[in-house]
Amino acid sequence: MANQTATNQTRYKVGGMDCASCATKIDTAVRRMPGIEDVSVSVAAGTMTVTHDGSGDLTAVEKKVTGLGYSVRALGRRAPFPIAANNVQERDHGHEHGPDCKQHDHHDGGPGHSGHHGAHDHSRHAEPEGLHGHDHRPMEGPWWKSAKGRLTIVVGIALVIAYGIGHLIPSYDSYIFTAAMLIGLVPIARRAIMAAFAGTPFSIEMLMTIAAVGAVVIDASEEAAAVVFLFLVGELLEGVAAGKARESIQSLTALVPKNALLEENGQTREVPAASLAVGSTILVRPGDRISADGVILAGDSAVDEAPVTGESTPVAKSEGDKVFAGTINGNAALRVRVTAAAEDNTIARVVRLVEEAQEKKAPTERFIDRFSRYYTPSVVAVAALVAILPPLVPGASWNEWVYKGLAILLIGCPCALVISTPAAIAASLSAGARRGLLMKGGAVLETLGKITAVALDKTGTLTSGKPQVTDIIAFGRNADDVLRFAAALETGSSHPLAQAILTKADDDEIDIPVANEAKALGGKGVTAVVEGLDVFLGSPKAAAERVSLPMAHARRIAGLNDEGKTVSILIVGGVLAGAIAMRDEPRPDAKAGLQALTDAGVKTVMLTGDNARTAAAIGNDLGIEVRAELMPEDKQRIVGELKREGFVVAKVGDGINDAPALAAADIGIAMGGGTDVALETADAAVLHGSVGDISAMIELSKRTMRNIHQNIAIALGLKAVFLVTTIIGVTGLWPAILADTGATVLVTINALRLLKARIS
Repeated sequence: MANQTATNQTRYKVGGMDCASCATKIDTAVRRMPGIEDVSVSVAAGTMTVTHDGSGDLTAVEKKVTGLGYSVRALGRRAPFPIAANNVQERDHGHEHGPDCKQHDHHDGGPGHSGHHGAHDHSRHAEPEGLHGHDHRPMEGPWWKSAKGRLTIVVGIALVIAYGIGHLIPSYDSYIFTAAMLIGLVPIARRAIMAAFAGTPFSIEMLMTIAAVGAVVIDASEEAAAVVFLFLVGELLEGVAAGKARESIQSLTALVPKNALLEENGQTREVPAASLAVGSTILVRPGDRISADGVILAGDSAVDEAPVTGESTPVAKSEGDKVFAGTINGNAALRVRVTAAAEDNTIARVVRLVEEAQEKKAPTERFIDRFSRYYTPSVVAVAALVAILPPLVPGASWNEWVYKGLAILLIGCPCALVISTPAAIAASLSAGARRGLLMKGGAVLETLGKITAVALDKTGTLTSGKPQVTDIIAFGRNADDVLRFAAALETGSSHPLAQAILTKADDDEIDIPVANEAKALGGKGVTAVVEGLDVFLGSPKAAAERVSLPMAHARRIAGLNDEGKTVSILIVGGVLAGAIAMRDEPRPDAKAGLQALTDAGVKTVMLTGDNARTAAAIGNDLGIEVRAELMPEDKQRIVGELKREGFVVAKVGDGINDAPALAAADIGIAMGGGTDVALETADAAVLHGSVGDISAMIELSKRTMRNIHQNIAIALGLKAVFLVTTIIGVTGLWPAILADTGATVLVTINALRLLKARIS
């Protein structure tokens, strides 16, 4: 049996899907089988996900797919794919250090769900040779080396030979062209018959077969041979284009190096990166790509994270910081403890998420799928009427109108129309992932472009999530002394405010003296003996109990508080020495990111549980409406109010502590740096953590919808033009097949432009 998830879903890699009709045939055939509840097929990803009740025979499912001429291989998955923000479980983010010290509780993925393989190997299913007329395995290497390419070349050569012999022996040209045509038509007809038995009688192969045979019957075998050749050329081009779209996201996996330097028993040796176990220690030399997700054990370096997050500036990393597979180490060696196996590293998860997202159809795509189910039979009916009714009128030619009816069959193929939406969505999902923008499916991508209001969390979203020292005020000693004594008291503390002071001291290269007899005074501050002097650092209220605060100093402190800053007072030897003000500062890009949303006509509002004064100060700096001192249910209520006012709402947060609001919003967006939360929670994720990426995501959605509309116009427009010209007798079978394959190729090429589109 194939690997199954806890939700009775089985996922397969399907080789050889290169157009929408392929996906339709597989979907229809598998959906009709016992025990199957739902089927989702992605041409772009080359995958199929089957939802079943557990009673069906999955081996029979695989045989059905291989019977249609495709290769199939079961894929194992560690856990069920998280669907949307509604599934997010709320966590407690309790902390006790005040509003500016919000602490995030990231969680690991759930336990793996593993299955087992049966006696047969899914990856080695034999493919019925020639059944699909061309190779259905992934196209690797030059196109002319694939079975699909070879068949097209052979038919092309046969057509040239037929033209040559037919010119020399005109009396036999009909038979010669029929023979050349059959070389390509036989495998196409076999595919049509298999598809009909599997529940898809109106496949493009069936339309093609009817048209080619009909053309021979009315003595148009030369055109029949040309049409079959052009059909194969079109399929070949579709396969090449689909392969390029598929390679776009898969190329990310090439960023992870094949080998790693493993440290064991004091020795370093080179091993395959895929063999690294969680908990192993690896050495990453300057300039090397990091071979696994991990945590730095030793070393300080700048890491280029552009391959994963799109961040153009290298990020400073030191002991305790996370690093991601595929990123590039800068100027110093790093010792890294591996935290994820190769199949679970950040890039592998991004690829998996995008592939699974490509299977989730957008509303537009679902509509076109439903439309095509009625469209194709209607085309067959119209073609039959065109072929039969006019000749019933005295003087009308049967050959002429049957010819026109056959041409309409080819014009009416829905391939270009059906592929118009999934091709664009697949390209956009891939382009977004390479920029650090993850969207879980076509529905999410489509809805993002309709967003008219964005509600953002403060801490960790609009701000960095870490307090920073903003002001050092000297009262009795100079600023360096104030920072030096304060850092001495905070050495060894993990409190966010203490870390802010220590970071500032490190940045200013302050020599920190040793503190003795350090004591923490609950809710007040900390004391110690430094350089023989009693030193206290704590809140203004606690400091006022020890020394008198002059009115001027008190007003200065109150002013800092009004700016949303937390102020700690330093007393040295019983004398007021100075004060340090700290605040969780806005992200450097937050103001520009919010302005980009405003310029796009999107309303922005900050929803935070922090006190009103702190929130207002940040809001004034950023120019955003503020709603403060909110409980989780308050955030949910406000999102609901915005929706009732007619807004399409996106909620942006860390993906956990804002769970109710994320669930209430039309789209939940998680901010993060490649963490489990950013990758697996909500409807979309911004890996870079940039506020500006939210507007980029919305713009990508709008660009995608414009591309889809262009594709639909191309598909239907060409058909309409050739339909009219065929009926009035201007064009025939050759232009008809060009209208189909040409439109499909044009639509695919137009969609592929999204892969190279610049995402600002």
